[in-house]
Amino acid sequence: MTKQNIFKLLSMLALAAVIGVGCNSQGSNDAGPGKGGKPTPTGVSSEGKEIKLAFVTNNASDFWTIARKGTEKATKEFPNVSVDFKLPSEGTAAEQRTIVDTLLVNGIDGMAISPVSPKDQVDMLNKAAEQTTVVTQDSDAPDSKRVCYVGTDNVQAGREAGKLIKEVLPKGGKIMLFVGKKDAQNAKERIQGIVESLKGSTVTIVDVRTDDTDRVRAKANVSDTLVKNPEITCLVGLWSYNGPAILNAVRDAGKAGKVNIVCFDEEDETLEGVRKGDIFGTIVQQPFEFGYQSIVLLKNIAEGKKDVIPADGKMIVPTLTIKKADVDEFQKKLNVLRGRS
Repeated sequence: MTKQNIFKLLSMLALAAVIGVGCNSQGSNDAGPGKGGKPTPTGVSSEGKEIKLAFVTNNASDFWTIARKGTEKATKEFPNVSVDFKLPSEGTAAEQRTIVDTLLVNGIDGMAISPVSPKDQVDMLNKAAEQTTVVTQDSDAPDSKRVCYVGTDNVQAGREAGKLIKEVLPKGGKIMLFVGKKDAQNAKERIQGIVESLKGSTVTIVDVRTDDTDRVRAKANVSDTLVKNPEITCLVGLWSYNGPAILNAVRDAGKAGKVNIVCFDEEDETLEGVRKGDIFGTIVQQPFEFGYQSIVLLKNIAEGKKDVIPADGKMIVPTLTIKKADVDEFQKKLNVLRGRS
């Protein structure tokens, strides 16, 4: 082979390599388990600079297992993106601060966080935003310098829970609400939505009991309510673990099927309670989309595509209402996302 032919061959191989790299991109339009999911944002994957991102939850609930699957889907689509997934075991603002400080010291290109106490964590989030891109997910901190919120419209989710409460109590009654922290943005908004939905009805909210994400305390709150407030006709859990806590306390008291339950999210015990009729219904979010959309959004911003940020700074993922007739179909889709057979 002549030198001229060798040069031509090398040129052709180089050109083929460039074309191969240019074609190596893909997107996704999956919407998770929901019937009402919105198309997820996609971008062209650049296999150049590594993009280091973080996803910080507000506790270690099984709810976040599904969100992790969403982040993993994004990293498979974009090989240059890595995600450090953090689960605070104690679920406190102090623990989140330690996690965030460590992430910033190690260096990250963006972070999606569910703040435990948004009002008290504005300063932390603003300082983080000075060093990296901050997105809130699941629980918003609208007064901070976060660039976008990815998650549920919690006021609307509260309204949907209110509809279930009115449906299960057509003649009215007294209810008790249970949640980890009342000052978390998602808790405040869900309570607001429930209050709006119940306006004009004969349903009365007696109180809101908090547990600071302590599962033992969450169950104890319910047990205490069953003893001291026998007039309560419906127990409402606002955070994912509150559903199982309510259900187990009611069963221990021998009142399963006698006291109505409405809750949020899709923990296994909650769905089993719905299936057996011990829980009237649950408002489920789509945490898979929280994980996937947050990472794709941060990846695009890191690549300079800031036009992907919604004008109102919110990327809303719709909720679903799951009752006994819906639970089997929903469980099948959920198992696929969780990697279960």
